[in-house]
Amino acid sequence: MSELWDDIFELHIPVAEKVLRTLMVYALVLVLFRLTGKRGLASLNAFDFAVIFLLSNVVQNAIIGADLSVTGGVVGAVTLVAANAAINRWLAVDERAARVIEGTSTTIIEDGKPVQKAIRRLGLRSDELADAVRKLTGSEVSSVAHSRMEPDGRLVVVLRQEQRNATRSDIDELERRLVAIEGLLRARTEPADGES
Repeated sequence: MSELWDDIFELHIPVAEKVLRTLMVYALVLVLFRLTGKRGLASLNAFDFAVIFLLSNVVQNAIIGADLSVTGGVVGAVTLVAANAAINRWLAVDERAARVIEGTSTTIIEDGKPVQKAIRRLGLRSDELADAVRKLTGSEVSSVAHSRMEPDGRLVVVLRQEQRNATRSDIDELERRLVAIEGLLRARTEPADGES
């Protein structure tokens, strides 16, 4: 019985090696994703999902080594979560590091026209871009003043002025004008003082 518990909990490689293996693989995966583009989870296609699922199996042995213990898994999991939390906090306070690690936004539509060089570099298809713009705005690419892809894969779209929906202040201004018009109409239709 004690052999069973030993197999479950006894580390078969040193903790320092387990932590180092995990950090090295984590850094490698971050670099690979940084080099391959800005697709967000919402815009992953079937090929992207296949790579993510297979990638976990490919790097598994590099992380666990000869250790199949629960303790080894816990050490690896804690290391990954702690490293990720530390990097996220670092990026939140250091803009320069965020630019280097995450990248910068890329303009992909300017004055209603896709920026072909940027779209090719990001690996986007024209129909993907048109579909994303339609989903975000209900409008066509030609209605876009400018649009950019953020480092995390989010698409930011700014419509041309004439294509934008009314804002709350637009509605308030319209209401103010209608009240003024109603007042003018009432004044014209009401009999003047002393008239009957």
